[in-house]
Amino acid sequence: MSSVSASVSSSPPEPVQLAVRGMTCAACVGRVERALRKVPGVLEAQVNFATETASVTLAPQAADLDPASLVNAVEGAGYHALIQLPDAPVVEAVVPWWDVWGAVLLGGVASLPLVLPMLWGAHHFWPAWVQFALATPVQFGLGARFYKAGWAALKDGSGNMDQLVALGTSAAWGLSCWLWWSHAQSAHGAHGGPDLYFESSAVVITLVLLGKALEARAKRQTTAAIRALQALRPDTVSRLGPQGEVTVPLSQVLVGDTLIVRPGERIPTDGTVIEGASHVDEAMLTGEPLPVAKSQGDRLTGGAVNGEGRLVMQVTAVGGQTMLAHIIRRVVDAQASKAPIQRVVDRVSAVFVPTVLVVALLTGLGWWWAGAGGEVALIRAVAVLVIACPCALGLATPAAIMAGTGAAARQGILIKDPQALETAHRVQVVAFDKTGTLTRGHPRLIDWQIAPQPTSLAWDRARALQVAAALQAGSEHPLARAVLEAAQGQAGWVVQAVQAMPGRGVVGCLSDAGEATELLGDWGLGSSRWVEEQASHIDAALKAQADSWAASGATVSWLMRRNPEPGAAPGWQVMAAMAFGDELKAGAAEAVARLHALQVRTVMISGDNRGAAQAMAERLGIQQVVAEVLPGDKADHIQRLQRGEAGERLTVAMVGDGL
Repeated sequence: MSSVSASVSSSPPEPVQLAVRGMTCAACVGRVERALRKVPGVLEAQVNFATETASVTLAPQAADLDPASLVNAVEGAGYHALIQLPDAPVVEAVVPWWDVWGAVLLGGVASLPLVLPMLWGAHHFWPAWVQFALATPVQFGLGARFYKAGWAALKDGSGNMDQLVALGTSAAWGLSCWLWWSHAQSAHGAHGGPDLYFESSAVVITLVLLGKALEARAKRQTTAAIRALQALRPDTVSRLGPQGEVTVPLSQVLVGDTLIVRPGERIPTDGTVIEGASHVDEAMLTGEPLPVAKSQGDRLTGGAVNGEGRLVMQVTAVGGQTMLAHIIRRVVDAQASKAPIQRVVDRVSAVFVPTVLVVALLTGLGWWWAGAGGEVALIRAVAVLVIACPCALGLATPAAIMAGTGAAARQGILIKDPQALETAHRVQVVAFDKTGTLTRGHPRLIDWQIAPQPTSLAWDRARALQVAAALQAGSEHPLARAVLEAAQGQAGWVVQAVQAMPGRGVVGCLSDAGEATELLGDWGLGSSRWVEEQASHIDAALKAQADSWAASGATVSWLMRRNPEPGAAPGWQVMAAMAFGDELKAGAAEAVARLHALQVRTVMISGDNRGAAQAMAERLGIQQVVAEVLPGDKADHIQRLQRGEAGERLTVAMVGDGL
């Protein structure tokens, strides 16, 4: 017992997540990281400038460290911090619109009059006093934030990009004032004048503010995926207790509680079905378009959507222990992680500011030593500061990563972490999921056949489709939508007393079939499982056709009619079989062919049966198929691919549409 408890106590605690506000550049990242690492018990601190988050890893013996000490460390470095609980909503900094875009607007109004005349070569279009009047409010009003942040960093003994902005623009503004004053003293108000640099100070500050405004918008977009995942959790749940059914906040639910999930509601947390049956849409986890049948004993995942049946579930996990919380943590970790090149940039940025100051000083001294004069030497030194102050070094790498991942997200591609971008060019094997990745993920009715009937019954393919459409009218099931799409333009028949049977199908009474009155009565459309339970006979040719469809990857549904003959034995007779399949995405085959042209091996990893997966792979030209794989086992197959057949280490990319 003691050995067990010792091993448990030595296990590293979960990283502490902080939201950090007030960082203005990559150098701020280093300041926050250094401040956090100085806290006793902290093993590692990683700060992400793009997402304004910090992940702090604690030593096992510091598991009970007060998080307030981490907040105090960040506050002491001149920034603001908030503890982010594992199950808490994403905290987004509330910044008034005017503070961000209003400053850009004012800066643009003041800067454009200074810059536009220069486009036509009019460098002395405005008198010096007008240039001074336009640039000064920008320099000391809109630019005040750079002086404050730069001074805070200076007191901490470090440099940041705000210091470069403040120094560079102040030098340009101060040099312009000195040139204006010295010219006025020497020229005594004569026409003409020296070249002034008021526009440089105003334009640089305005452009930096614009960059920060765009950066703030991009940061909000980086948390959109997390907020969307968190929105999958309902605020309240229906809990069964001694007093009956009670509505309580989700935060009050405990493991072992009994909850009720009605049709159309989201599964509030992870659990097990103890009563009822339904179909559950788990597309947000698996990417599979078809709802999964759930009955007593089956597992439920929080965030999925319940279908047509009422479910009673027992809670097995809550809060940060649920599958959805695990997915959210994975997304947060992916966004907070840094690409290897970003770590290099952070190290360079830490010494960039003092380096620029030294280079500017040496530049001025060099020109002065060469005999260029004090004014020219000062102008050259100021040029170094002005050019360096926006610091593309500190912004380009995170901006490029965010732009790349953002462009991919708009195409429906979620990239696991920035390191994946750097290793993508070394990929040797690409493993594809099937449904929703290579296919559209929306089933359609691809074929249907009718069972032979007596000549006295007017039965054909068109009428079979009409009966099926009448049964599915009003249903939101993906297969129902496929039937209704196929039946568009045909006269609508009416089915009453429709009843859904979870895991089996739907039944109803056809009460209006136009002139086909001989078809009135009870009908059903359901799964092969239901047919095996209810039908006494299936036409051999129809059964062979259905088996062929299933082997090619199609989903087969059966249309049945309750025996209408007077005095006949009760039961159902098979009237038709319908095949539903998924269409290939446009460009899927071309993408596979292009990978082969790049000498990249392709693999399909699918949960479908081997025949269906193999048929799809042959259509696309995919070289290897791994079929009948459970979602949780796909990672194991990826690791096998990484080891390679000859034991060599391969770089593998996994492409799928499920989280």
